[in-house]
Amino acid sequence: MSKKEFYRTFFSLSIVLMLQNIVVISINLADNIMLGGYSETALSGAAAVNQIQFVFQQLVMAAGEGIVMIGSQYWGRNQGGPVKKITVTALRTGLAFAVLLFAAVSLFPHHILKLFTDNESIIAEGMQYLNIIRFTYLFFAVTTVMEAALRCAEMVRIALYMSVMTFFVNCGINYVLIYGRFGAPQLGIRGAAVGTLTARILECLVVLIYAAGKTHRLTFRPGDLRHENRGLRADYFRTVWIMLVVQGLWGLNNAVQTMILGHMSDNAIAASSISSTLFLLLKSMAVGASSAASVIIGQTIGKGRINLVKEYAKRMQLIFLTIGIVSGALLFVLRIPVLRLYDLSGETKRLANIFLMLQSLICVGMSYQMPVNNGIIRGGGSPQFVVKMDLISIWGIVIPVSLVAAFVVKASPVTVFCCLNADQIFKCVPAFVKVNYGHWIRKLTRDDV
Repeated sequence: MSKKEFYRTFFSLSIVLMLQNIVVISINLADNIMLGGYSETALSGAAAVNQIQFVFQQLVMAAGEGIVMIGSQYWGRNQGGPVKKITVTALRTGLAFAVLLFAAVSLFPHHILKLFTDNESIIAEGMQYLNIIRFTYLFFAVTTVMEAALRCAEMVRIALYMSVMTFFVNCGINYVLIYGRFGAPQLGIRGAAVGTLTARILECLVVLIYAAGKTHRLTFRPGDLRHENRGLRADYFRTVWIMLVVQGLWGLNNAVQTMILGHMSDNAIAASSISSTLFLLLKSMAVGASSAASVIIGQTIGKGRINLVKEYAKRMQLIFLTIGIVSGALLFVLRIPVLRLYDLSGETKRLANIFLMLQSLICVGMSYQMPVNNGIIRGGGSPQFVVKMDLISIWGIVIPVSLVAAFVVKASPVTVFCCLNADQIFKCVPAFVKVNYGHWIRKLTRDDV
């Protein structure tokens, strides 16, 4: 495609995916603000539960990204049949994770929450939230996998529309049930959980109805979701297991970060929850760019236009850097008005403000290395590089150094926070070297399907 066509395709995909992610994160931000206004203990309880969910969500998203990696190459060859068969395998994988997590949090809720804090008041609030939120897991798994399948065919608007619907449904129910408005019972943290569960059920129904429609090129009929292909299943797991490790480790990394900060002070866990939610909101620009890059790179490889792949990669890197500078500046500016929305203690607000200032710098590095690794390199068929880099950087450097800083050196929460996020900066170097001078382009399709 020409430069004009490339930029039109890239930005049409990335903007829609960015907006979708912004709406999704806005739901979490609204939850945080409403719970923060109700009770700081409730906010911390929900934050602890959300760390459990985050690990699960990363695994399900990895199952979906496996479809995007392989399916985009098939879609580049104008083959929709293999995409459907890969989707069946991904659905079964995502549902398996949902069932396992549901069983774990149902059998051992107190033990799991105690990993994040020793404060029994926070644990009690978290258990109320978890008792309802666990029913969202199955619906989330189905929705995420089906959205990924549709993304292979560049059908991303439905995910945006669903997210907008979810935002209003969730926020509306939260407002009514957390505070007991309009004669409804005041449920506090349970009200937030009911809002999220209702929204998850609705979005799952919408995506299934849309996927079964006949108005697009990748229609899923009920029979399509029952049949696998052994060869494609083997290809899928051969590719996706590495991504499951990467995303699982990333989710676990965030959970461990919360554990470390939570065992340092109650103020730190609340401040981290607030700053992380706003950071994720601005991170949406990089997430949208990463997803668009994965689709475009995969489709270009599928078409056999290998000569264009590295040219596209160079163009994208400049876009990623620009996104990083813009999002970092926005995060720095927005931190003050956002913090005014919370009813927090002085120490919690001070920590949240410092965390956000640090994250405005971290955002620049993250916005380059994350889409290069997860969008270009992984989308090009080489997720092995990403998992190796994460194993070394997160589990070989960041977590050990942070544990020593927190519990041996007894450093401040701010110093520990810097240690926990250092990888977002130093991973830029290997990402740059690999994408510009390494070999990462791999064909993942087969001809006998």
